[in-house]
Amino acid sequence: MSASRTTLRRSLAAAAALPLLIGALASCGYGSQAKSDEKKVAAEGEKLSADAVRLGYFPNLTHATALVGDQEGILQKELGGTELKVSTFNAGPSEIEALNAGSLDIGFIGPSPAINGYTKSKGKNLRIVAGSASGGVKLVVNPAKIKTLDDVKGKRIATPQHGNTQDVAFLNWISERGWKVDADSGKGDVSVLRTDNKVTPDAYASGSIDGAWVPEPTASKLVSEGAKVLLDETDLWPDKKFVITNVIVSQKFLKEHPDVVEAVLRGSVKTNAWIAANPEKAKTSANTKLKALTGKPLGDQVIDSAWPSIRFTDDPLAATLQAQAGHAVKAGLLEKPDLQGIYDVTLINKVLKAAGRPEVSDAGLGAE
Repeated sequence: MSASRTTLRRSLAAAAALPLLIGALASCGYGSQAKSDEKKVAAEGEKLSADAVRLGYFPNLTHATALVGDQEGILQKELGGTELKVSTFNAGPSEIEALNAGSLDIGFIGPSPAINGYTKSKGKNLRIVAGSASGGVKLVVNPAKIKTLDDVKGKRIATPQHGNTQDVAFLNWISERGWKVDADSGKGDVSVLRTDNKVTPDAYASGSIDGAWVPEPTASKLVSEGAKVLLDETDLWPDKKFVITNVIVSQKFLKEHPDVVEAVLRGSVKTNAWIAANPEKAKTSANTKLKALTGKPLGDQVIDSAWPSIRFTDDPLAATLQAQAGHAVKAGLLEKPDLQGIYDVTLINKVLKAAGRPEVSDAGLGAE
């Protein structure tokens, strides 16, 4: 097999990073329940075309653009007199439901809930309008039991949920190595155990799993329990980039209030620039917001390990989402979805152009 074909197969294998089982619980919060604690942020300045914008995101490090943009007031500053109303969620389906029900206007969310929401509505309810984050997914293992990639065979490895982002990525990585696992039962050359990320550290500590293919900060929590990083999924991708969080918007809100969506995207772009320029301050800011939202910040060891593996980006990395979906279809985990129109990068490119930055691509999946 040629090197280029091997690279393509590898990128597609890692690409199965979504809960692409239509009708399955696609969770950006990795299986936990939804939380809807709406918070209003004081608005000052000239009001845009809407009195308020309802923004949703998750108390996860992969949503740090929203965490930091909210905590530092960057998003509200760009909105001026239009009030920012924030709701947090712990499950992808809950945020999609809120978006589809008209109780949420804009959200930060992972690729699989976005695909599921778009597909279920037959392309009528949402658009991906920008990127937010890439990376932050690792295979971490018990170093006493697993020392090399070949040692994973025959071991018990956890993923967050059947058919979820990391589950599909791991199943396809297994397939690339020539091993066999039944996707439904998780039984085969590797035992794939679907385990909620909230309990995965305890499962590791008890010895009931030998490792896990999980997102941050769960991966770093396992490392704090003595696990070692065996593989970073980022290393499987060309350019070391793959989508983990996007910005989505209700099509109705986008049509009626493009100026408000543009303001949120300006805030997102400025937040990502601030994170890049002030990584330590941004890490502290994100953790401060996590404490406010969850009642408990991440420990220094955990956040210091997790933070560098996440790349914050305005690019939705549309080609990687397309590759993810294609590989999931090939694996028989999803009926071929019609993703034409899932992206509208018009406003993010307007914002980037004004900032003297390169435009981003919709990989041919843009709205007409």
